[in-house]
Amino acid sequence: MSVVDEIKQKLDIVDIVSQHVRLMKSGQNFKGLCPFHAEKDASFYVYPQQQSWHCFGSCGTGGDIFTFIMKKEGVDFAEALRRLSETAGIALETRRQGEEEDKETDKLREVNAAAALYFHHLLVNAPEAAAARAYLGKRGATKEGIEDFQLGFSPDSWDSVIRYLADKGFSEAEITQAGLAIEKDGRRYDRFRSRLMFPIRDARGRAIGFGGRALDDAIPKYLNSPQSPVFAKGEVLYGLDRAAASIRKENMAIIVEGYMDVLAAHQHGFKNVIASMGTSLSEKQLDALKRLSKRLALALDSDAAGNAATIRGIEVATQALDRKVVPVPTWQGLVRYNYSLDADIRIITLPPGKDPDEVINESEATWTALVDGATPVVDYLMGAIASALDMGDPRDKSAAVDRLLPILAEIQDPVQQAHYLQKLARIVRVDERVLQETRSRKQAAGRRKRDPSPLPLPSPLVAARSQPIEEYCLALLLRHSELAAKASELTEGHFDHPANREVFCAWRQSLSVEALRSSLAEALHPHLDHLIGLPLPPCSEGEREAALADRLRHLEKHRLQRLKARDELFLADVLAGRSASEVSRAALTMWRSGEAHGEEIAEETRYVAEHLLRDEETGRALGKAVNPPKPEQK
Repeated sequence: MSVVDEIKQKLDIVDIVSQHVRLMKSGQNFKGLCPFHAEKDASFYVYPQQQSWHCFGSCGTGGDIFTFIMKKEGVDFAEALRRLSETAGIALETRRQGEEEDKETDKLREVNAAAALYFHHLLVNAPEAAAARAYLGKRGATKEGIEDFQLGFSPDSWDSVIRYLADKGFSEAEITQAGLAIEKDGRRYDRFRSRLMFPIRDARGRAIGFGGRALDDAIPKYLNSPQSPVFAKGEVLYGLDRAAASIRKENMAIIVEGYMDVLAAHQHGFKNVIASMGTSLSEKQLDALKRLSKRLALALDSDAAGNAATIRGIEVATQALDRKVVPVPTWQGLVRYNYSLDADIRIITLPPGKDPDEVINESEATWTALVDGATPVVDYLMGAIASALDMGDPRDKSAAVDRLLPILAEIQDPVQQAHYLQKLARIVRVDERVLQETRSRKQAAGRRKRDPSPLPLPSPLVAARSQPIEEYCLALLLRHSELAAKASELTEGHFDHPANREVFCAWRQSLSVEALRSSLAEALHPHLDHLIGLPLPPCSEGEREAALADRLRHLEKHRLQRLKARDELFLADVLAGRSASEVSRAALTMWRSGEAHGEEIAEETRYVAEHLLRDEETGRALGKAVNPPKPEQK
């Protein structure tokens, strides 16, 4: 039995969810107000028999105890696994290699922590740090802020840090690997000299690196620790360890560029502010953020370079953040499903020549007003793209339309989309009908190019055990990379078992098994080894493709069965007296129309219709609830 199964066997989902949601009995199940969005009527259901949960409100999400903790606490699978294993009293298995890797990374964090204490002591007490203290005072840093972020000073010496850390028992190799020393011509030197030091910490508050600001004309102005087993500049957000709780509470993350911006914000009580450390946002940085909040506000420089960095950040965000399926009723009474970005991205426009810390130190009210008045991302992009082009040049007009129409296509609200289409027509000074025709042509061309793919629906409510098929499918993909193209339509929704689902998601993002292993939680390494070691019969390439296709059909069949079971739960609640407003409106609309789009919805609709038609009275009642009869005319 895997550690995931053992945890699920020992823990009851009702007990776990009850710690966060006030649940009420509803037949054999429980219901309550969804913890992931504001609502007045309970749409959040917990199913003890299936050990699953699902929200039938605006979230439309669901899963097991692992997905609940991940979503509620804003953590990844590895952290959810750690927390739930502690609750269940289960010790996570570790591999010998993993233990050695942990010892190495722990040692590097210890080196950085010791260096942070040394640098901080010098900043506070050393006479040679007077210039650093003066600079901080000029920038509005307080004694409390300096201590809270453990700012420091590196002396103008070739080896003082090396000697200090060596006295603490660290080897020169460890000091160098941690990024605090440079090796050249067989000798080691301090990397940071005569700089204001900003310790950089991971999400758990552990020191993993440094950013050093020059206090004179030294080049570069900012020097960061090099890449190491514990530090990668493009994966870390400065201040996230201190900002996480506030980001979750405020439901917004404000992203700035500099260390001092974060320091000033936190000193003044704006604790949901973090920094990208002068780099464009990366997918891994956004992965860490989206677990805390899907509302982001970017406050970057207002100059041309800042605009470019902001646009790059927006492009990365729209690719990295999740998308949700939005059911849209059509005039024929059918249901069409659109995909929209499941996030709210806004831009804080700073006064010209001002950094966030300057604005905050001068006036908290001004900063609050800038945050409250942050520009929606579409308005910002329209202005930024248009300002970089000549609207008197027909080619630039066309370029602006080509770049902005796909952005407008992301807007699902028809009123908002019409508003922005009119605004674009004014910007490029062409008739709105021309833009509408251009958009229609591009959408038609996109539909012709796009291959049909299964419609993602809410997570399954039941745990149909299909592990052998799931594992055989994963074993094929792990052992034969050439089969990846044959599994292009495979989604995480096809995997019911959490461990298999996590392996598949990591495999989809990895270029090799080694990269896959490094991206997986350590507790899942034994399961990955199990999958890689599964015995596969010798066969030709064509036979392998046929075997994979057969397993994919089985996985799709099982997924549809889970959808059927979900609908059966809908109907059980209907027959038990739930009002029609609590039942899936999308399913009812499709049942009423008798039509559907796609094999998956057709299967769901057929199953619902069969059960409704068995009880005509219930069917008529539901029909009246959705389509109330018109009053008789006298």
